[in-house]
Amino acid sequence: MGDWEPRSCARITPERSLMLFSGRGNPELGHRIAEKLGIELGRVLVKTFSDGEIYVKYEESIRGADVFIVQPTCRPVNENLMELLIMVQAAKLASAHRVTAVMPWMGYSRQDKKSCPREPITARLVADIIEAAGVDRVLTMDLHAGQLQGFFSVPVDHMTALAMIADYFRLKDLKDLVIVSPDAGGLKTAKRVADRLECSVAVLTKLRPDHNVSRIMHVIGDVSGKTAIIVDDIIDTAGTLVNGVEALIEKGAKDVYAACTHPVLSGPAYERITNSAVKQVVVSDTIPLDPDADTSKIVVLSTAGILADTIHNVFTDASVSALFQGDNQLF
Repeated sequence: MGDWEPRSCARITPERSLMLFSGRGNPELGHRIAEKLGIELGRVLVKTFSDGEIYVKYEESIRGADVFIVQPTCRPVNENLMELLIMVQAAKLASAHRVTAVMPWMGYSRQDKKSCPREPITARLVADIIEAAGVDRVLTMDLHAGQLQGFFSVPVDHMTALAMIADYFRLKDLKDLVIVSPDAGGLKTAKRVADRLECSVAVLTKLRPDHNVSRIMHVIGDVSGKTAIIVDDIIDTAGTLVNGVEALIEKGAKDVYAACTHPVLSGPAYERITNSAVKQVVVSDTIPLDPDADTSKIVVLSTAGILADTIHNVFTDASVSALFQGDNQLF
């Protein structure tokens, strides 16, 4: 990425600078990205008034700068989304040259279509609101459905953490692997991970009678005597994960691991993971873990390097797709 002078912004020419700010959704990730870029996070005051309203003020000049705002819209989803909107508008009103929303996790992304009458398509609404706030570009990771990029009319850089997760398991040198998709929709991703790890694929079929409720029906594929890795984009309540682990063990799997990009981990998720037979759950840091929860079975891999490289290429007008050359092009 070249030589970066450690300061609040990195100047390439006297007229142009990169400035990185973080909301309160995942400040640790913001600091890691800044460290990878060799700069410091910009100074911004974000606070909540007693009535719940959010206030934002940039505490240094951002006029003419390329401003990148790191803010996953994770729990509390509505507060973090509103905070992002206000940060974007404040940056536009302060005459930033370009504002990029760095949303490693996009809240409401699972509400991407009408599954029954009289339902909203909330992901589209969220995209419209973010654009209305004035964002010029969006940087995100492993969207629940790739088609979500089409909900935006501004450029969307869609990165992935799956290659990084695959590399983690490669280094563990596990034997007799099988990659397991939690449903038919994730089979393509599972196949690509399996190709990278040079192993076979299995798939779980499930019935979902209600939101956040699932029931594993069948295991399709040979898992007997093998080490299974369930790969998904999201783990929410961990119900599907725990049911899948049980089904795989019943079918003779030797050990079961799990991996996902986005550890939503709501409700009973942490307790379910702790009490389950899963050996290890590998996640990324797009969403921060609950500091008070039992995370003894959870391994966190940082996406800071991927996001920093993407930010650097966007800022310098270099190719973002070039970052997918080699291993990442599988995804």
